Amino acid sequence: MRSRTLRFDNGRGDTLAAVLDLPPDGEVVGCALFAHCFTCSKNLSAAAHVARALTAEGLAVLRFDFTGLGQSGGDFADTHVSTNVADLVAAARFMGETLEAPGLLVGHSLGGAAVLLAAGQLPSVRAVATIGAPCRPDHVRHLLAESEDEIRHRGEAEVVLGGRRFTVREDFLDDLDQHRMDEAVGGLGRALLVLHAPTDQTVGVENAAHIFQQARHPKSFVSLDTADHLLTDPADSRYAGQVIAVWAGRYLGASQPERKRRAPDDNRVVARTESGGLRTEVLAGGHPLVADEPASVGGTDEGPSPYDLLAAGLAACTSMTLRMYADRKGWPLEAATVRVLHEKVHADDAVTGGGKLDRFTREIAVEGDLDDDQRQRLVEIAERCPVHRTLHGDPEVVTRLADVPAPHRALEPIDADGASP
Repeated sequence: MRSRTLRFDNGRGDTLAAVLDLPPDGEVVGCALFAHCFTCSKNLSAAAHVARALTAEGLAVLRFDFTGLGQSGGDFADTHVSTNVADLVAAARFMGETLEAPGLLVGHSLGGAAVLLAAGQLPSVRAVATIGAPCRPDHVRHLLAESEDEIRHRGEAEVVLGGRRFTVREDFLDDLDQHRMDEAVGGLGRALLVLHAPTDQTVGVENAAHIFQQARHPKSFVSLDTADHLLTDPADSRYAGQVIAVWAGRYLGASQPERKRRAPDDNRVVARTESGGLRTEVLAGGHPLVADEPASVGGTDEGPSPYDLLAAGLAACTSMTLRMYADRKGWPLEAATVRVLHEKVHADDAVTGGGKLDRFTREIAVEGDLDDDQRQRLVEIAERCPVHRTLHGDPEVVTRLADVPAPHRALEPIDADGASP
């Protein structure tokens, strides 16, 4: 995905830091707004992974730091759930002025409660997804239990949350009791997806059950199996993002088949590798893929290697070629399976001067009531596969430096130290 760092005013005089994540091909089919968990930030790895999964399906995602957190301005001590809701409304307004008003809200933990409360103020929203959300904002009260008496007595107290110190004031506690979550969920009037891990030790799954019971249809529930509350395993957060993206497409009117039709004058494949590893997002013919390398060479093995993809191209082209030839001849070929192994082998010194060359070993299995002559002919036809011919030819690779697209005129970057992860 492509990311831009931004800032916007929260309507109360504070500047909030944000990241706008865009689809790798730049084609936006819908917009989503992401709300992070209590005392977290937009840069939480789970937020980035969910956003990446959404952008792979053509959604632009805005994730931002609530007032007083991360790189945003303001004082956390002056905030509470109501200010978080107001920040969400301000972020949605900014997104509408910058690109397009969000049709999807995604909230993680207390951010989930916030998006449920904010949705009623955002007419553009057609779908809401929560991840590990409490059924009431006052669920966080237990985190402040040891300091509540001091907060009530002195008006504020310093508390430790997630290993960091925050000042919490009495207004925060009072605000927790002001929100009618059951009414907000029951009157949501939007499609709702509730994602929750049954083993969540921070926000129990009974919270998800309560939200689901209060909501009206259309509503859906997805279990996150053994995920923890913060979705620290990237596989869990990517799965959550993928599920949300597919589900939301039904309500955002995003037609994935239409989006995946390549422009008639552009058959380029796009690959993008960001900092933090070798995991690479690929867009081929409008279809999102992931490439990577094994851990032994510095990758995370989350996708096939570039040579795997090259071998896959040869295997796929071969089987397609056999299918087309057999169909033209009217032969009873039921299926063609092609296995390709790529190796680096020592070259013959007398011929090549030493070193290694690339060897592709291709194994073809054909199924159907074919005689020996037909089977042998299909092996010969495999040699005519276009990718095979390209590999045996002398292809030319032309490389040039492309211009980096200029930021949207309404996108105002924050300081250089505010780069997204």
